[in-house]
Amino acid sequence: MNRKIITGIASFGMSGKVFHGPLLTNHDGFQLKTIVERTKNEAAALYPGVEIIREYDKLLQDKEIELVIVNTPDHTHYDLALEAINAGKHVIVEKPFTQTLEQAYALIEAAREKGVMLSVFQNRRWDGDFLTVQQVIQNNLLGKLVEFESHFDRFRNYIQAGTWKENADTGTGTLYNLGSHLIDQAVVLFGVPDAVDAEIRILRPGGEVDDCFDIRLSYNYIKVTLKASYLVREQGPKYFLHGVHGSFVKSGLDVQEDALKAGGVPGTQGWGTEGEQNWGILNTDIDDLHYKGKIETLPGNYLAFYDNIYDHIVNGKPLAVKAEQAAETIKIIMAAYKSNELHQTIRLADV
Repeated sequence: MNRKIITGIASFGMSGKVFHGPLLTNHDGFQLKTIVERTKNEAAALYPGVEIIREYDKLLQDKEIELVIVNTPDHTHYDLALEAINAGKHVIVEKPFTQTLEQAYALIEAAREKGVMLSVFQNRRWDGDFLTVQQVIQNNLLGKLVEFESHFDRFRNYIQAGTWKENADTGTGTLYNLGSHLIDQAVVLFGVPDAVDAEIRILRPGGEVDDCFDIRLSYNYIKVTLKASYLVREQGPKYFLHGVHGSFVKSGLDVQEDALKAGGVPGTQGWGTEGEQNWGILNTDIDDLHYKGKIETLPGNYLAFYDNIYDHIVNGKPLAVKAEQAAETIKIIMAAYKSNELHQTIRLADV
């Protein structure tokens, strides 16, 4: 990769420290030039060769910077992404894309008018377990798939102090936070559903934002259920797939986030490789032979997201995570809230 894409990060919270900083600095196609860190001084110690600034406007004024990562609090995504687009920068927005569908459409139109790239950091398309699920489906190991269930559960039985994520506001809560991953994965596998039926709750005492959801996506050929809760201390399987020939059940979370938090270097030997204890169980008939056993999880690879961003900007290859797809995710989230409020199934065409 002879050309480097000069990049700036709009904040240095969790996603900057854990995801974007390590991924960008360990990718040959990018040069991380600038990080906006408004009050703390953590970035300088980790990235001594990177310019640390306090003001986002200064980032946008730098003519060398081609790509801006908008990874600020969710309620600021629209305004800051629009400013970057209007400054002529390519933009990656942290998920969830926006708080409303109108904001999503406005950003898409602005990027089109300016002729810049707009994508969303849906990194969990490159989780090892999801890559494995895709292979199970694509290789038709279960025959005709009839049911798919996906979970993203945690145990956090307290209200985390000092974070905007626990404050009641449009665009906060576990449906936007974790649901954006599960919905995106479902749409990658099955396309946009016809309708949504959802139950969304606040389970933790004193909570202001939803911390539990159960969503059913309506397709005419498969039953799809997406679930998350902050009060699951004993984890069950993450994926259930059932087809006319058998089932695939997969437990455990992708290992990359914990590895990044521990200072691991993405792209090194063994990166994204999961221990055998969490490999999925396949129980099926293949060519009239019954098989039951473990399936090795494919290695996860978050760097592949940035591989695609590079190939799109430099080589003109198709974008993997299109803003239009991210807008569909926001549309499904809005339909889910409406379904929960009205206690009825909501057609996507009516949102």
